[in-house]
Amino acid sequence: MPASTPAARAVGIDFGTTNSVVARASGDGHAQLVDFNAPGGSSSVFRSALCFWQEEAVPGGLAHEAGPWAIAEFLDCPQGSRFLQSFKSVAASASFEHANLFEKRLRFEELGQVFLKHLLVHGEAALHNLPERILVGRPVRYVGAQPDPALARKRYDAMFALLGREIHYVYEPLGAAYGFASGLSDPATLLVADFGGGTSDFSIVRVGPPGAARRCVPLGSAGIGIAGDRFDSRIMDQLVLPLLGKGGTYSSFGKVLDIPAGHFAEFGDWSRLALMRNRRTLGQLAQLQRSATDPTAIARMIAVVENELGYALYETVGQLKRELSSETHGQFHFEGPGLLIDAEVSRSDFESWIAPDLRRIGETLEAALANATLDASQIDQVFLTGGSSLIPAVRRVFERRFGPGKIASGNELTSIAHGLALLGEASDLSDWIADDEQPA
Repeated sequence: MPASTPAARAVGIDFGTTNSVVARASGDGHAQLVDFNAPGGSSSVFRSALCFWQEEAVPGGLAHEAGPWAIAEFLDCPQGSRFLQSFKSVAASASFEHANLFEKRLRFEELGQVFLKHLLVHGEAALHNLPERILVGRPVRYVGAQPDPALARKRYDAMFALLGREIHYVYEPLGAAYGFASGLSDPATLLVADFGGGTSDFSIVRVGPPGAARRCVPLGSAGIGIAGDRFDSRIMDQLVLPLLGKGGTYSSFGKVLDIPAGHFAEFGDWSRLALMRNRRTLGQLAQLQRSATDPTAIARMIAVVENELGYALYETVGQLKRELSSETHGQFHFEGPGLLIDAEVSRSDFESWIAPDLRRIGETLEAALANATLDASQIDQVFLTGGSSLIPAVRRVFERRFGPGKIASGNELTSIAHGLALLGEASDLSDWIADDEQPA
């Protein structure tokens, strides 16, 4: 960051399930994204990933990295490290107590502080002197069957206490809405749909004319724990897990039984898949292999766990998903120790896999309209953001409801942080601060 760059008056942090982004506002009505000089090149997107490995010089010591540096460390030595991604997804889960990392156990807030420390270091001068006003995005609804928002708030507070500043939490789509509204020249009722890795969130804002004392007024929000990660898991479920034994059987006391689905639960969220490589789990899988009707399939599953193939598998899944966003057909090709998958997938196949999720997203959209006491005809503009907003089937949900002419998109990975930083310059944040309790 050049020495002549004005000091930041506010910082917006989009701590995402898949990616995190930071922006600074310096009082001139503009926000600047923080760039990170990552191994693969400079980028404003910092992967929400952690890598841990044992520090040989210190008995029981644990070394670590975050973001793209964590990915580089893991790829350099996958067998000697533990890789975590999407750890934000357990923030509201009471069943998650800690991650087992070699000889240490780290709670969510401890993982979060490790992540933040590296984010600050890699942000260099841009993040060395933080302003007093810091805004952090949070989901409208957290991931999980029974998310506990109070627990998530407690964990977020402990995590972000590292920054030594008061933290103002704002619903993520409201951050994007504020940023988008800054570019509007006319009054409008704006709906923002943010499709992240873990959640799909919707907020509605009334935008006044430029120069109005209160330019933006939030009207209502709703969210659901379905987004990019769920779409990834649908691809895994269709293309990968049947080859690893899902849907198969095993013998027990003379009976042939279905293999319990619990053996494959971790594959739906590969932030947990990376933790399966432990003596107890591998022992259970070895026992299952001995009794399985198709032991070769279980051998493939063991190979995935032992060889830490989760990262590479999900990178291939993401590549297919992106390809199907622009093409009608895509190729899923994965090759690793003990596993080979080569399949052509049509966009229509993928859309049929995620159809139940799209229905629930549509229902949540209706809930956002109801919370704002509006109907679709009263929405003037719709702004789609987040990586999964690029999926044609997701976009069609909104085109059918509001008409193609009202839909806008762009800055899919950076709009939330940008808007949060701009919002940080507002004189009064009271209308924008997220409630501790989940909205109805």
